[in-house]
Amino acid sequence: MKSHFVTSLRMALVTLVITGLAYPLAVTGLARLFMPVRAGGSIVTRDGVAVGSLLVGQGFAQAGNLQPRPSAAGAGYDATASGGSNLGPTSRKLRERVTADMARLRDANPGAPGPVPVELVTASGSGLDPHLGPAAALWQVPRIAAARGWPPATVEGVIRSRIEGRTLGFLGEPRVNVLLVNLELDKLELDNLQPDRLQAAGQSSRMR
Repeated sequence: MKSHFVTSLRMALVTLVITGLAYPLAVTGLARLFMPVRAGGSIVTRDGVAVGSLLVGQGFAQAGNLQPRPSAAGAGYDATASGGSNLGPTSRKLRERVTADMARLRDANPGAPGPVPVELVTASGSGLDPHLGPAAALWQVPRIAAARGWPPATVEGVIRSRIEGRTLGFLGEPRVNVLLVNLELDKLELDNLQPDRLQAAGQSSRMR
C-alpha cells in the first residue's frame, strides 16, 4: 500500500512539473522568441507609453474619435470581466438599451448617412472586440470631421487606409481597429496640417 502511494505521489509530481511548469515555460519562451509582440499582448504604444492592445477594445466617448461597439464586460471594456450580457432577443432590458443607444447615436451623429449600423448598438460576446466593420466606422465620419474641424474626406481616408482584409483571405470579415484609427487621427491632429493639406491627404488616402 505504501509503495503504491509513493509511486502515485511521484507520478503526480512528475506530471505537475512537466505540464504545469516545463510545458508552459517552453511554449512561452518559443512564443516570445518567434512572436514577441503577440506574446506580450500586442501592446500599442505612443511616445513610449502603452495606450492599449490590438486585441482588447476600449471605450472612446469623445466626439472626435471613432467610437466602438458597446460592451457588457464588467462596467464596460473591462478585460478582467470579459463576457456578454446574456440577454436574449425577447429581453425587455435589451430592447430598452438598444432603443436608448439608437436615439443617442442619432442625436450625436446628425449628418450620418442612413440608419444606425447594428454593430454600434450590439455588444460582442466578449465585450472586448477591438474592431468595427468598415460601414459602421464610415458612418461616423461626419461627426468626427465636424468635431475636429476637418474635411470629411480626410477622416474617411484614414479609416479606409486602416481596413484589414479577411484573415488568410477567407476567414472573418473586413474590419478596422478602433484604437489604430484614433491614434492615426490624433497623429494628424498633432501634425498641425493646414486645411488644404488635410483635404489633399484625405483625397490621396481615398484613392488607394
